Amino acid sequence: LLAAGCSSMLPDTRTETQITWTSYEDARADIDRIVPFKSRKDDLIAMGLDPAKNSSVTILTWSDLLQRFAAGSVLKPEDLDPGVRQCLVSGKSCTAYWIVVRKVERERIGSFWLDSLNFRRETDIHGWSVNALVVLVDDLVVYTLFGGQPKIHERELVRNPLGPLQMWGEQVPAMVK
Repeated sequence: LLAAGCSSMLPDTRTETQITWTSYEDARADIDRIVPFKSRKDDLIAMGLDPAKNSSVTILTWSDLLQRFAAGSVLKPEDLDPGVRQCLVSGKSCTAYWIVVRKVERERIGSFWLDSLNFRRETDIHGWSVNALVVLVDDLVVYTLFGGQPKIHERELVRNPLGPLQMWGEQVPAMVK
């Protein structure tokens, strides 16, 4: 009983971008609602994708987009998506929103005593991440692209055979100086 109660005392961490999406699927559905050559900048703002209020949205300039689409690559202009082509010929009137959202939780699991005494720290990491590109010419959306990781699940294990004494080796050089 004491061991079970102690494991709940292990620390946990949450990293999330402040946005209304609660899952990868929610994000995908919202981005899919953006229709190239129909949706406008006001529609993006209504969805909460306002770079002035949402820290997950970065404004990309035309020159940023030139680099991303590698305009000088082996692709011919007619091979590009019509929205991308319109953006590249529009110059400074073309901008984009680069949206990066990450929701990840880190939960320490295992023995409270082994963790507290720094012998063994095991962390369960799970969540999801999204990145999306929305290209605009003036105020009209001309292209969207969606990607990300629908499922993040990792396990991190740190073993210190000397437990609390493990840090001595790192502190000795600092003491000698």
